[in-house]
Amino acid sequence: MNLIDIGCNLTHDSFDDDREQVIDAAHEAGVDRMIVTGASAQGSRRALALSLERPLELYATAGVHPHHASDYVAETDALLRELVSHEKVVAAGETGLDYFRDFSPRPAQQRAFEAQMQIGVDSGLPMFLHLRDAHEDFYAMLKSRRDELGDVVVHCFTGSREEMYAYLDLDCHIGITGWICDERRGEHMKAYMKDIPENRLMIETDAPYLKPRNLRPKVKSHRNEPRWLPWILGTLAACREEHPAKLAALTTANAERFFRLPEEELPGS
Repeated sequence: MNLIDIGCNLTHDSFDDDREQVIDAAHEAGVDRMIVTGASAQGSRRALALSLERPLELYATAGVHPHHASDYVAETDALLRELVSHEKVVAAGETGLDYFRDFSPRPAQQRAFEAQMQIGVDSGLPMFLHLRDAHEDFYAMLKSRRDELGDVVVHCFTGSREEMYAYLDLDCHIGITGWICDERRGEHMKAYMKDIPENRLMIETDAPYLKPRNLRPKVKSHRNEPRWLPWILGTLAACREEHPAKLAALTTANAERFFRLPEEELPGS
């Protein structure tokens, strides 16, 4: 399998001691390419720098997560605009709304989200979006700009069937993580995984977060890694009643198309 992890936070400090080994382990597990998530000004800089160190395997996004929206100022906007002009930055974001924790006030989240959608409009890049417990406001803001934006993925989707349909109606892609491997929180999702059209589905780990709870054999560390993307794929394939190889091929093709990844940069090509 040649899988693409569309969202992994490889700049997280939990990887500082073994980042190269983590990337190598992912490659050995069949995860050939990874999109390194930029979730803050500094994190977006680091995501680009890391992608330049492993150009055959890594790409980057540039954005400010809603948790850090209070830090979004004119200088932040200028930096993101500079970063998205680089060929290794393949999406604007991670941006959106997170009302679950409210680490930044909601008005600040909304301002940062709006500003980054404008970057998406101006750059023409795909949008890598975050949503948690904020469907009503998120949907309204996205819908108001949807016709101006290019491709959009609602990454790490965890909402209801009705919410998923709403984003599919806006011609969005859906990113699925190890949340579906969590019998406590993700069981509701299994019933509607078959409803995601083949050309709108992508997979991700969101490492180091959301390690699959059904991972076997069990791993003591709480840290998630890109090497476990095939496990998420297998769980998703079972939900959709599809062969994992077929699902691997279509999610990889979707990610290549969505992020405009050049096929000639495949490792070993």
